[in-house]
Amino acid sequence: MAMCFPICRYWKLGRKDSMGDFSQLPRQDYEALKERCLRDGCLFEDKSFPAALSSIGSGPLLRKLPSRLQWRRPPELHSNPLFYSAKAKRLDLCQGLVGDCWFLAALQALSLHQDILSRVVPLNQSFTKKYAGIFQFWFWHFGKWVPIVVDDRLPVNEAGQLVFVSSTYKNLFWGALLEKAYAKLSGSYEDLQRGQVSEALVDFTGGVTMTIKLSEAPDSLWDVLTRAMYSRTLIGCQTHCGKERVLENGLVDGHAYTLTGLRKVTTRHGPEYLVRLRNPWGKIEWKGDWSDSSSMWDLLSPKEKILLLRKDDDGEFWMSLQDFKAHFMLLVICKLSPGLLTQEVGQKWSYTMLEGRWENGRTAGGQMKSPQDTFWKNPQFLLSVWRPQEGRRSQLLCSVLVSLLQKPRHRHRNWKPHLAIGFYLFRVNQSFDAQKKLPSEFFWKNASLSCRATFLTEKEVSRELWLKPGTYVIVPCTSEACQESEFVLRVFSRKHVFYEIGSNSRVIFSKEIVDQSEGKDEFFTKLFEKYPEINAIQLQNILNHMPWSGLGSKQPLFSLEACQGILALLDLNASGTVSIQEFRDLWKQLMFYQEVFHKQDTNRSGSLNWAQLRAAMREAGIMLSDDVCQLMLIRYGGPDLQMDFVRFVRLMLRVENMEDVFQNLTQDGKGIYLQKPEWLMMALYC
Repeated sequence: MAMCFPICRYWKLGRKDSMGDFSQLPRQDYEALKERCLRDGCLFEDKSFPAALSSIGSGPLLRKLPSRLQWRRPPELHSNPLFYSAKAKRLDLCQGLVGDCWFLAALQALSLHQDILSRVVPLNQSFTKKYAGIFQFWFWHFGKWVPIVVDDRLPVNEAGQLVFVSSTYKNLFWGALLEKAYAKLSGSYEDLQRGQVSEALVDFTGGVTMTIKLSEAPDSLWDVLTRAMYSRTLIGCQTHCGKERVLENGLVDGHAYTLTGLRKVTTRHGPEYLVRLRNPWGKIEWKGDWSDSSSMWDLLSPKEKILLLRKDDDGEFWMSLQDFKAHFMLLVICKLSPGLLTQEVGQKWSYTMLEGRWENGRTAGGQMKSPQDTFWKNPQFLLSVWRPQEGRRSQLLCSVLVSLLQKPRHRHRNWKPHLAIGFYLFRVNQSFDAQKKLPSEFFWKNASLSCRATFLTEKEVSRELWLKPGTYVIVPCTSEACQESEFVLRVFSRKHVFYEIGSNSRVIFSKEIVDQSEGKDEFFTKLFEKYPEINAIQLQNILNHMPWSGLGSKQPLFSLEACQGILALLDLNASGTVSIQEFRDLWKQLMFYQEVFHKQDTNRSGSLNWAQLRAAMREAGIMLSDDVCQLMLIRYGGPDLQMDFVRFVRLMLRVENMEDVFQNLTQDGKGIYLQKPEWLMMALYC
């Protein structure tokens, strides 16, 4: 399909910076560029990141490219191109020729949270309404959300297939365009060849990453994962370092994965703790216990097996927590709420952020080695912390999270590797002149509270600390003296004051973190502590005391029978209860159903007729024939053939579960084969 529009080449250069960071990117006004293209009847062409080999790179990646590489826009590749579709199944992206599994693993974790995804990817962009060949994405960079503009010319082979990230839905292009924007931000596609999951997670969220070495994982790892899964977190993991190759067990060495789910199941021999992972390649899966072909699934009830096991080579698989710890090296949790592990509720978090620089001869002092070294020359930051409720004299410990980020030292992120960075923490008991740095003697007479700082060659080093109320000094540094770089130091706590020591010192008061989900997380935290497992009566009490703000004045009333029916759908191991994780998943579904129901209930009657029900189900991505939809109204609606919200919830949960069952059992996408026990279970289940 030939393009019938001329090309627009509008761009503006930004200023240059001595450290070669992201300020060298062109400053491009997305709205102005788009309006100008629409006015002139042309499609945008980005000269600052052209459709040329220079945007791909200059190294080994060039040797992987097809011989006749072309650049095409999505309308040239598909008759019905879509930027994004909420109806598409999750985790539909597959890695291409770029070795950026770390980026894609983080991106797939992002796609599990649509509210967070929409911050990075404005979902209202399209190839139809006001299409001008220009798209915009947002990334968090060292304290600021920065927009990145790209045109939609994508590299393809001679057959018109995307060379880099693609979707299993051939007409979806948001993932490919986001990868292009991230490549532009990083310097080129080549600069995405190496990286850590934690880097991309921070760039997508502005959160703080916590890395757990699985060989040293705490005994409470399952509780940590459970709490992380029902909080606003993104979770990735990495196998052991090495050349990226497929092992006999199906895992890929030196590779990043996305953690997509957890499930405690009940076998004949007792409970088993399972984690669900996805390979960014969209294929190649684990072959051990609890894999798609494992006999371990026969230890479960037919219902539990049918609803959990999907025998598709889609890159997603289950494995035991024990095997996960044995075969994976790192677990990376990106926290949007600093208090993930503190379990404190009812108190707001605050943060402070300061930028600094290690300069050779002035502030690049390196780590502590001897009393005669230059450690004291490093930037020094004074931190005063206390608990807001008890005040400064309280002896209760304060939860503090410290994050140190190093900025890239070149416009291309991989041209200069990360330095090994870390920070020391010291307690200050006496007053001193804040206009002058603490001398070398102070640091050798006062032991560091962190003993030896941990130095990592990563973008971010963070630590969670429990400190007595008082005054402390944080000293960020590189592992060696005279190494130059810029950094960002962030401190999160319930209450603190923070400033840099020196001639230019000034007090920086903390700012309260505004997190729209904080109340929800607090709700689930309290619920988890009160009800580790929820039965039908408790479920009824919870649902009937929730503020259903999206339904207006028509507040639903869940009967015990309705809650028993909902519980039967979710209770896979026939325990009569659901876990807090399963309830969190249910709650996400209920919020979506509430939105869909309210949208179609145009006359605000609190119920849906046949036409409204059909529209609501299509809005939710469920396509049923008119006859089946009528039967559903007869089966689940009231005597007047109207369906209230509670009945709508039960119908939607059942239909979606049956869709999952079909997808898990089908071999060809057209039909399924059931053994007798499975048929009896399904007959009773329906």
